[in-house]
This record gives sequence, structure tokens and C-alpha cells, in this order.
Amino acid sequence: LNIFFIIIIMLSMSVFNHGISNFPLFVSLLLAVVGQSRKWTMDELLTLRFPYLSSNDLYLDVCKAGGFLADIALTHEEVNEIRHLRSVALSKTALAMEDHQHHQKKKKKTMMPTLVAQSNSAQLQKLHRRHHSRSCNNDDNKNSSCNIKRRNRKRVRRAATARSERLWENGVIPYEILANFSGEHHALFRRAMNHWENYTCLSFVPRTSEDFSYIVFTIADCGCCSFVGKRGEGPQAISIGKNCDKFGIVVHELGHVVGFWHEHTRPDRDQFVDIFYKNIQQGQDYNFEKLKSSEVNSLGQGYDFASIMHYARDTFSRAMYLDTILPKPDSVTLERPEIGQRIRLSPGDIIQTNSLYKCSKCGQTFLEESGSFASPDYDSKAKHNDALLCHWRINAPKGHRIILNLTSVLLPENVDCGPENSIEVRDGHHNKSPLIGRYCGRFNEPILISSESNRLWIQYQATAEEIPKKNLLKEKKKKRGFAAVYHVHCGGNFTADSGVIENPNYPYDYTPNSDCVWTITVPEEYQVAIIFTMFQLEQHEDCIYDFLEFRDGHDEDSPLIARLCGYSLPENIKSTTNKMRVRFVSDASVEKYGFSFNFIKEFDECKTTNHGCHHKCVNTLGSYRCECDIGYELHSDGKSCEDACGGYLKGENGSLTSPNFPNLYPNKKRCVWEIKAHSQYRIFLNFTHFDLEGVLTNCEYDYVKVTSVDAEGAVAKVHGQFCGRIAPQFLLTSETSHLRIKFVTDSSVQKSGFAAVYFTDRDECEVDNGGCEQICKNMIGSYVCECESGYVLSNDGHHCKEGGCKFELNTAFGQLTSPGYPEDYPNDKECVWHFVTTPGHRLQLDFIEFEIEPHQDCAYDRIDVYDGSSVDAPSLGTYCGPRAPEKILSSKNELYLFFHSDSSVQRKGFQAHYTSVCGGTIRAERTVGYVYSHATYGGSNYENRVACEWTLLAEDGMSVEIQFTNFELEEEVHCEYDYVEIYDGDSENAMRLGRYCGNKQPNLFISSGPVLRVRFRADDTVTAKGFVFEYVETDPVEGLIYTEEPGPTTRPPLEPVINEKANNRFLARTAAGRRPHIH
Repeated sequence: LNIFFIIIIMLSMSVFNHGISNFPLFVSLLLAVVGQSRKWTMDELLTLRFPYLSSNDLYLDVCKAGGFLADIALTHEEVNEIRHLRSVALSKTALAMEDHQHHQKKKKKTMMPTLVAQSNSAQLQKLHRRHHSRSCNNDDNKNSSCNIKRRNRKRVRRAATARSERLWENGVIPYEILANFSGEHHALFRRAMNHWENYTCLSFVPRTSEDFSYIVFTIADCGCCSFVGKRGEGPQAISIGKNCDKFGIVVHELGHVVGFWHEHTRPDRDQFVDIFYKNIQQGQDYNFEKLKSSEVNSLGQGYDFASIMHYARDTFSRAMYLDTILPKPDSVTLERPEIGQRIRLSPGDIIQTNSLYKCSKCGQTFLEESGSFASPDYDSKAKHNDALLCHWRINAPKGHRIILNLTSVLLPENVDCGPENSIEVRDGHHNKSPLIGRYCGRFNEPILISSESNRLWIQYQATAEEIPKKNLLKEKKKKRGFAAVYHVHCGGNFTADSGVIENPNYPYDYTPNSDCVWTITVPEEYQVAIIFTMFQLEQHEDCIYDFLEFRDGHDEDSPLIARLCGYSLPENIKSTTNKMRVRFVSDASVEKYGFSFNFIKEFDECKTTNHGCHHKCVNTLGSYRCECDIGYELHSDGKSCEDACGGYLKGENGSLTSPNFPNLYPNKKRCVWEIKAHSQYRIFLNFTHFDLEGVLTNCEYDYVKVTSVDAEGAVAKVHGQFCGRIAPQFLLTSETSHLRIKFVTDSSVQKSGFAAVYFTDRDECEVDNGGCEQICKNMIGSYVCECESGYVLSNDGHHCKEGGCKFELNTAFGQLTSPGYPEDYPNDKECVWHFVTTPGHRLQLDFIEFEIEPHQDCAYDRIDVYDGSSVDAPSLGTYCGPRAPEKILSSKNELYLFFHSDSSVQRKGFQAHYTSVCGGTIRAERTVGYVYSHATYGGSNYENRVACEWTLLAEDGMSVEIQFTNFELEEEVHCEYDYVEIYDGDSENAMRLGRYCGNKQPNLFISSGPVLRVRFRADDTVTAKGFVFEYVETDPVEGLIYTEEPGPTTRPPLEPVINEKANNRFLARTAAGRRPHIH
């Protein structure tokens, strides 16, 4: 509490030191400190700023990765880096990397091959020949062919991560296995982890509450995949999907976790393999890209064809008989090495891992039930003893103890018995585990050590020692170092709140002739509960051969709870006291997978008053959970109950927020709010804060969906589905008197959520069309009458009169027809169409049908098109006859079309479409003009595959000044997808002043001459809001200017299309007398 008040005082001092204008920031910081979730008023939601938040499980759902390289999950940054690398280095092939959502829609992920065509034994024989029987490794063999081999197989980089932050600290990888995996899967994963431990200094350990970074074995829809190395702080997934549960595949996926890319992605791979792009499946060629040396570094190890991380020769092949990757033939034997084995780690994999994690040169990991080892200098006959640092790790199944016997210790005397010249034994898996003892000097008697856990860690450190020549014969007979034996003991006494017990030799078949007894004691007033994760013992009706026995107490004659055998997973078991005896017996024949179970202390916490549940308490084995009454839901604290999210909102004005706002919203949530107004009213919704997982173009994880609902409950209009940080651009106005807001979250990644205010307004158009003769449009607090095409509004503001066939078209696209179309147009008719589109865009007119009375000079019936706002503008042509004109394109954002028919001969007339086209040449003047990225700016994002270019011209001797006032494009570190480029001039060799993307506003630019060119490009995936820049003719300045200071603060109109009536609704005041908050 004192700390809390200190923070309040510090924040308050900051506010008063920097002015009261910082009060909203003070409030937002205060909310972040307090972590408060409550009902917020409309005033607070409109004025306060709330912090953006994110949970730490960004890598828990591997299917949300930014992209994939085969089974490697990539972050968005890695996808961008690979795209950039490919666009620079491989212009011969089109970029195929897509973000993960697009990846899922277009293709079904190809699974990693489990085995190559050869049998396991054949592969292992080839591995043995390749790595252990090369005659060139013999120093006596100096023939020329060996020298050629050495030159062709030089030692260079391999495909391990080059980023130290991706390595797991001390080589320890905590793991968690989700409950939806079977016991057989648990054993498979353990065997794969044991395989890595057996040959390296890595340790895979069950995750504890102290482990912030760990891997989670999960089943994801995207198949077999994992990230490379450790990813930040938090859980990260390793997906073992359908058909991936094979030993070799799991070992391979763990290789990515350890820090390995695929072998063929190393930068120098072209010296060793050939890639056949023509044989690769369409859209999968990006899986064969090389990575940069900044990503891969194998510490000088050579290319490893036998690596378990190498592709097979037909991976991603268009057909089974086509090769996609092949090793280059050996220069002497002309044979190609085999690739793609999924049996075991290769010698190269082992060497590389030990180099990557700086494993000690001596030592080993023991997984057997018994064994012996000694320090390298024990029985040494060398003339001197080298300095040594060795580590041994002994791993046993859970619930077993390790008995270590130091049979001989011959070390120099050390008064303090410090780390040097000593043996250090720790009860655990690494150098921070509890110290059992440090031993130095000489011992005549063996030293017996028993572990409390199922692991021991032994370190031996010795300094270099020279042997004087005069004492050489005498000293050579002396020994230094130590020797030890160990064995694993099943059974024991366990006093703990919880633990795990496994069969001897787990995760392999249990050993024959076993007889193990465990006694379990939990605290007083608790019971012992047993939960099985795996069970498979020899089957017998009376369980007389192999069995697992549970008794209600510690004695062998305590009441029998159960005697189990067979293959069915038993139900949970519970004692009546705080003690239990467990015995496992196996005979001399028939071994099975065995068993694994958790024991926990069990107590009915719901019988006490200390559980803290607000509404209901439900007892579970080893714990309890809180539940809420109908209409309420559990708060994030797991105990309090609050009003359930969603519901009916009936007030004229109000607000709504995501659950737990402004803190992280919960996972797996589905909330629906129904706002119902009176039948003649409409609802206006304004989002004041918006922060959801996802990007606007792919709102498939967490999203808010807004729809209007009719009187029958059917959807009348979908206003949009929103996510990310981009809220709806302006006020959302319902089509009916009923608005539905649905909020959905998935199982991972939480953000701060959203806040919105709403208000209702009477729809005057609902009754008698508002008194309007033709069109009634509802506005906030009012309404306006409009007329159909060909009519104009009379002075009374309600009635329409014939407008003499004059049309004002202010939309970005649409269509028009001649009078009476598709019937013949009338005689003696004159019509005018005036088109206006968004500034910075031109109008294109495309005639679909065209039939006007023909004449050589179009003297009778005709259409005239002008490049501007009237007949005084430059003519773009006069047309008649049966042949439609070519596409007509204006030079600016206005176009004028005039139609004339005489007193005789009618024809069908014409039908035409008009659209807006970006770019063009624009004359800069002394008054400010605006250019918008796309014609529908403000109403929707720009489209994909956009290519626009604007040339801004000033008078000779003058310059052009531009300043961006709004800027939001797809973000990418190299700005290679969507971007804006600025050029000082209109020639191809003009100086490029910069390339920009993301949401950082570019600086002010002033051209060195009378021309400035702006280029806009967008690719075929992600889109965004776009940009607006203002331009003006200015006096020239010395040198080129693109400043670091922000530009003018003036803003263009909220809506780019010239339509004053539409703009009026954003200037109206709300029912509460406050101007709406616009994002």
C-alpha cells in the first residue's frame, strides 16, 4: 500500500511540474498502475487516454505465425526479412511468401517426410560409413583424391541460429505437455527429448512456476511446426499435429526449438546442393530460400547432408518422381550423399549443438539405470595434467532416486575446497540446483550420495599441473581425478504437496523383476489423490503378473484401494487419510510401456470460508474453482463475479467496454450487446479506444462485428468486422432502430480491448418520409431532403421540381444513361452531367452502349465532353454514330458531359460507367490543394495492387511544397510492400528524397525546381487507411528541404469527396451537447 501511494505522489508531481494539460496522461498511467476495471462514464471514455496492452503469449498459437518456411514458424519480422532477402537476391522467381492467414486459405500445408525410401538400417549404415570410415581422416593417407575431397568438403557455416538471444539459458529448456495428448504421446515426447539429452549438454525439464520462457507441446491446425530458438519471455508452441507423432519428426521439431534452421538454408548451400525450382510445387519455392549470415552461424562446422534438419530430395515436389533438392556429386566417386533422414541426430548435429551451447569438452548425460564414469585425468599417463572442466548429468524417471558412489577421489588438498580442483554434486539439472556437496583432497573410503530428485549434476574442475622432470618416474605412478558408479533406485518416501511417479526405465518399457514401493505423505487434514496420465501393464484378470497397487496408509497391510493392470487408463484414486502406499511389481517376462501418474494433496476447500469465491465454489482434485450465477461471469482474478459481458442497452445514450477494460480482456470470450432504440430512432456508435489482436484485413482471431438488425431479427446491414488498432473511421450509423455489437476472442493473445459511446437520434425520415417528396436523409438532430437525378430541390426544402436534365455526380464511381434509356432518347433534349471526384484523382468515362444519330460532323445529335467543370474547359471530344468512343480520361478531378438531340431521328442513346483513377499532373497554385491516396479515403482502406503517380507542377522559377497530414500504410522495415516515394523532379534520374510506410508521418518537402513527383505503390495483401498530403506553390529556397519538424496543423476535410451535405453530419452536435469524437 505504501508503494502504491508513493507512485501516486510521483505521478501527481509530474502532472503539476508539466502542467494540467498532462492530466489525461496522468489518469492513463494511474489506471495502468491500479489495474482497475469498472464502469466508465461517457465523459471519461471521450476524454481519457487508455494505455495499449498486450499479453505475453504471442507465440503460444503457432498458427498465428507471420508465415512459414515448411515447418518453421516465422515472426512477421522474419517474414519481412526473408521477403527482402529474396527480392534482392532471387529476381528470377516471384515472391511467394505470404502472411499466415493467406497461407492457410491458398494451400494445405505439406507435412515433413518422416523417412526416406531406404530402410532404417540402410540409412544408419550409410551414416556410419560417411562419418566413421572415411580413409581421408587417416593421417597416413595423403593421396590426391583425399586432398580433393578435403577441398570440396571444406568446413564452413551451417544453419544454426546466429542470435544469442534465441539460445536457452544454460541449455535448459522447460516444457509443458497439454492435457489433450495421450500417455503414449507423453512417452514419445520424452523419448525424443532424451535423444537430444543423451548426446548433448541440453536438459529438457518440466516447467515450474519460476520458468517464464518455456515450450508447450500442442496440436495445431497448421500441422507440424515450431519456432527457431527461444522467443522472448513467455510460452511458445511446438505443434505436433496429425500424422506428426513419429519419433524422427519430433526430434526434428525439437531441433528448431534448440535453435536450428533447415540445413539447406545456410548462405553457402549452393556449393553443396542444387535446387530444381521447376520441380517445386507452385507457391512453395520460398521454402528453398537461403538465409543471411546474420541469421545462421554454425561456428565453423561443415555442411551436413546427414543432418536430421535437412530436407529430403523430393520435399515439396510436384510429383513423387521429381527431385527438388539434390547434393552435388562427389568429385571423385560421383555419388550423391543421401539426405532427409528422420532416424536420429547425425554426428554433425551433435557436434553443432555442443558448439552452439558451449558444452564442456568432457562429460556425458546418463539415462541408463546404472553406469560408471571417471574424470579424463584418472589413470592418465601424460607427463602433465591439463586444466579440465567436465559436466555429467544423470537422469532417472520421476519418482526415482539416484545413488552416486564416488569410489575414488584423488585431488590436491584444498583448505577451503573451492571450485578449483574439486567435484561438485548438485541435486537437479544445472549449476543453480541445490548443492549436495563439494569434494576435494584424497579419500580412502567411498563417498555415497543420494539425490532427493530424479536428477544429479556433477561438475569436475581441475587446474593444470606440471610434473617436474626429476620426479617424473615417481609422479607418473600417482593418480589424479576421480571414479564413480551410480544406480537408479525406484521407490522411496515422498513428503510433498504434489509430485509425479513413473515406472522404472520410463519412457521405455519397464524393467523385468521390478519391485518398487513408494510411500506418499501430504500435509495433515489433506488426502492423497492420484491422477493417471499413462497406464499399460501386462493384462491378467487377477493382476498376478505385473501390477500397480495402492493402499490407504503406509503399511503393507493397510486397506487395499486398488490393484491395477491392463491397458485402460484408471479412474482417479483418493485416500481417506494423508498417507498412501504404492507398490509396482513386474515379473520376468512381458514388459509394456508402464505408467505415469501425478499425486496431489486433496482437500475440499469449498467446505471452508477461505476459498474467496463470490458466488459458487466447486471442489476439484487438488484444487477448486469459482463459478458465478446466471447473468454474471468470473472476473480475471478467478474469484469475483461481475455482470456478464453483453446484454441489452436501452438508454438514449450510453457506453460499453470490453470485459476487464482497460486491462487485458479474457480469452475465449463471446459477448453480444443489443442496443434498441424507439422505432423512429437511429443509433450512432463512436469507438473511443480500440486495441484488439489482428490486422484489419484479417480479423479472424479477436474482433468486433457491428450489424443493424430489422424488426424480425434478421441482419439488415453489416457495418463491418474490426480488429487491430484501427477503429471504424467515423461514426457508425445504424440502418434500423436496432444495433448489434458482437465481441469475440480466441484462446491466446489479449489486448486492452475497446470502449465505445452511443447515442440515439430521432429519424425524422421514418414518418411520412420526413415530408420530403423524394429522398429523405437522416442527420444527427435533423434531416435533409434530396431529389432524384434530374430534379432539384425547391425553395421550401421538401419538394422537387424538374431540373432540366442537369446532374451533379459527386461519387467516386457510378453509371449514367441518356434520357429514356434503354428506350430511344427524346427529341430536342439537352442534358448536362457534372462529375466531381476526390482531389488527386481523375475521372475515366467508359461507354458500354452507344448509339446516337450519325453525322460526319455530329451536327444533329451528339455528346460533348470537357476536361473541367463547364463548357469553357478544354474539349475532350465530340461523339455520335453507332461506335462507342474509346475510354475518356480527365486530367483533373472534374469532368463535364453535354448531350444534345435535335427535333428528328431518335436512337437508343448510351450507357456509361465512370470511375476514379489515381495520379496525374496537378498544377500547384498559391492556395493549398489536397491529394488523397484513394478515392474512397475515409470510408474504406485503399485497395490492393495500386500504382499511382502524381506530378506536381509550379510556375517556372517557383517550387512545390508538400506536407502529409494523414499517413497510414502497411508497415514493413524496408518499405517493400506498400510505400510512398518522393522524387525531386519528373525525370527517371530524378533524386529520390525518401520511401515511407507505416504510420509515421513523413516530413515537409520543398522541391529544388518547379516539379515534385509522388509515387504510391501497394501490393496484393495487407491494406490500410491511406494518406492525405497538401501541396502549394512556394518561393524557391536554397537547397533541397525535407525537414525534421512536423508540418502545418491544418487538416483537409473529413470526407474527400466534395459533398457539403455529407460533411454536415460530422459537424453536428450530439444529444449530450458535445461534438462527436472522431478517430
